[in-house]
Amino acid sequence: MGNKVNGTLLIIGGAEDKEGKCEILREFIRLAGGPEANLVIITTATLEPDRAGKKYQGLFEQLGAGIVQALELDSREKANNRCIVEKMAKATGIFFTGGDQLRITSILGGTTANEALQKAYRRGAVIAGTSAGASVMSNTMIVEGNSDEAPKLNSIKLAPGLGLLEEVVIDQHFAQRGRIGRLLSAVAHNPYILGMGVDEDTAVIIRADARLEVIGSQTVTFMDGRGVSFTNVSELSPGQALAIDRVVLHVLPKGYGFDMAARVPVISDISGELKEGEGNGDN
Repeated sequence: MGNKVNGTLLIIGGAEDKEGKCEILREFIRLAGGPEANLVIITTATLEPDRAGKKYQGLFEQLGAGIVQALELDSREKANNRCIVEKMAKATGIFFTGGDQLRITSILGGTTANEALQKAYRRGAVIAGTSAGASVMSNTMIVEGNSDEAPKLNSIKLAPGLGLLEEVVIDQHFAQRGRIGRLLSAVAHNPYILGMGVDEDTAVIIRADARLEVIGSQTVTFMDGRGVSFTNVSELSPGQALAIDRVVLHVLPKGYGFDMAARVPVISDISGELKEGEGNGDN
């Protein structure tokens, strides 16, 4: 299993708690340096950048972050502004809001802002994203798909993502919007790609050793298709249902982890330490 995890990723399934304990947002600030954190909020995905930027800026400041600023990168012209590079070069944490993930790649792709993002990641900055900002983290992302019917030909649309994470495809609002079928379709397109479905108010922390930790109130679903012996995805005609076998499924809540290289769960023992799962105890 290859990976290109140079810094730390925080991938959030959307609708994270913003009024209670704010566990996930607090963890982002902690990972980025706590009171010394220098945070940049990127609102490219949303059509209401001013509202989203102010909301997260106020939250992060209230939760104790040091410096917080929102960047309204709603055009390629703005994304090529050299001032952006200077702000992102100082960031210890970069946060992508929700909205439309295709807006992120179509506006940022090939710009100085994207180059600055990649540099920040390589030097160890924490890159976080919620909802659409989560889907865009990987090389390939789901941009559209039906959630209310069995997976069929053309039931999903895939596009290139930001490429911060290799050989993974991410879906968000996962259980809440019934997206298991469309993630299965994505895995069927290339069974070597690990499917990761993140529920609302839930996140995964991914570090450079390709180990992943689950936090938040719900679960993360992992789909490993390497053992698939048959799928009809290349033979489907419009309206025909997908067939796929031997997909290994893991469902993990807070306190559990996942080793993306070995593709095995990492189970928390009584002491709180994490250890790799044994035998065939797949959830």
